[in-house]
Amino acid sequence: MLCLHVWLLGERESGMAVPGSVQEMRERVVLGEFGIRNVHTTDFPGNYMGYNDTWNYGRFENNFRIDIVKMEGDTLEFDMVGIDAAIANAFRRILLAEVPTMAVEKVYVYNNTSIIQDEILAHRLGLIPIRVDPRLFEYRSAAEEGEGTEIDTLQFELNVKCTRNPRASKDCSDPNELYLNHKVYTSHMKWLPQGNQSDLFPETDPPRPVHGDILIAQLRPGQEISVIMHCVKGIGKDHAKFSPVATASYRLLPEITLLCPIEGELADRLQRCFSPGVIGVDEVDGKRVARVINARTDTCGREIFRHDDLKDLVRMARVRDYYIFSVESTGILPPDILVSEAIKVLMGKCRRFLDELDTSQMD
Repeated sequence: MLCLHVWLLGERESGMAVPGSVQEMRERVVLGEFGIRNVHTTDFPGNYMGYNDTWNYGRFENNFRIDIVKMEGDTLEFDMVGIDAAIANAFRRILLAEVPTMAVEKVYVYNNTSIIQDEILAHRLGLIPIRVDPRLFEYRSAAEEGEGTEIDTLQFELNVKCTRNPRASKDCSDPNELYLNHKVYTSHMKWLPQGNQSDLFPETDPPRPVHGDILIAQLRPGQEISVIMHCVKGIGKDHAKFSPVATASYRLLPEITLLCPIEGELADRLQRCFSPGVIGVDEVDGKRVARVINARTDTCGREIFRHDDLKDLVRMARVRDYYIFSVESTGILPPDILVSEAIKVLMGKCRRFLDELDTSQMD
């Protein structure tokens, strides 16, 4: 009881949610030994006496924020605070399926004597991410026929023929020395400018595959591949090849609270129950005392509940409106641009919904 009493005093002073309180039900998802509590959002108007849960733009503006935590290459980690799970999931789904990119849509096979069938070859070419800004192009209508135009289509060619290496030694068995062009990579794809596309893209940064070392096929002497590819603008909802992200996910911010001082051998065992860097053990007045260093890196495992002498000394929870997003781009666009484009898509959906409401009211 002393441990819990001391912790409650600290919670009241810091403004954190007290276990079992209304504030905890509203703001925390609690991980228990046999289940998870407070999973559903309950802060809707009229559900809690004394709380004004009607939506207010000023309150939302004050509480909402986005913090960029890390951006390295094609990966971005940021915190989105002050929103509901529905909005967070909308961002995730839009990143996966509704931010447009350019991808190979049609493959004209003029010659393919490799062991890969034409359909499999076309499928492999379609999944190659193309590094070009899709905002510079228009959508192409499905009803349109022909080769497309410079405003809606990119063209690439792939012409590779395998031959024997005349300089290879007679006793050599390595295909890399015996044959020339026996591996077909994405670096062999050449852009064919259409119309004024040469003026649109600089020579130093032409449209090209994101990675030049993706293996497409392997050939042997006499085999060749000669194809023309047409790239169009699309979204991942139509086909996964248009998805601009390798992964887009979020998780709630973990919160670990020590309900009372944990010392000695218990502190060492507590440290081993969590991911490295979550719990630290310090020397205080000659005693080893545990403390929470960085709950953010915790994976919310349940190892602590296997120890009867520890499970009641720690509270594990997640902050309900604090979302940690991880976005990894395929390289077509930087991840920060993808997030801004996802926000624009969501804003467009909201505008269309408001227009429909206005139209229905007029009718």
